[in-house]
Amino acid sequence: MHLMDHPNVISLKHRFFSTTSADELFLNLVMEYVPESMYRVSKFYSNTNQSMPLIYVKLYMHQIFRGLAYIHTVPGGCHKDLKPQNILVDPLTHQVKICDFGSAKVLVKGEANISHICSLFYRAPELMFGATEYTTSIDIWSAGCVLAELLLGQPLLPGENALDQLVEIIKLNARNKSAAVECYTRIEVCLEGYSNEAGA
Repeated sequence: MHLMDHPNVISLKHRFFSTTSADELFLNLVMEYVPESMYRVSKFYSNTNQSMPLIYVKLYMHQIFRGLAYIHTVPGGCHKDLKPQNILVDPLTHQVKICDFGSAKVLVKGEANISHICSLFYRAPELMFGATEYTTSIDIWSAGCVLAELLLGQPLLPGENALDQLVEIIKLNARNKSAAVECYTRIEVCLEGYSNEAGA
């Protein structure tokens, strides 16, 4: 954590140990101060029956993906708990910082990891199936869920448990199947046109 230095990742300012009267040892971390969380900013808009301005959604998501790209430059570096509560926002500058690295880990290929991580609404499907070997793609899934929440003003997949969450994902895919097929068809037509022009 103390080696991380990126404008979209919270910085560690100081660390020290302390003990209690029961001789328990605690590690104390002093982080930079950022006044709001993405959760509270999003709640403000939904509580006032407004949509978050699209320019803010784009600005915030750009910074979230920049922060994740930086975290992922560490080979196997994975946050593992990306959600609006773990994304801080300065409401004056609109600078975003990813925080809470309590679940973060360097993933090593072939090494088992725990699957019961990440908050339910943002948890990738492979984790709900109990996968113990996964990649940083679980952070990308979480970021996509955050994007949807900023656009909708509420969680995209509000399951009550892991099984219910999988049902929500399947229902969402079923609703969007015809739209996805149409989109893929349009992409294929565009690519065919491009291939024909390139070959001519």
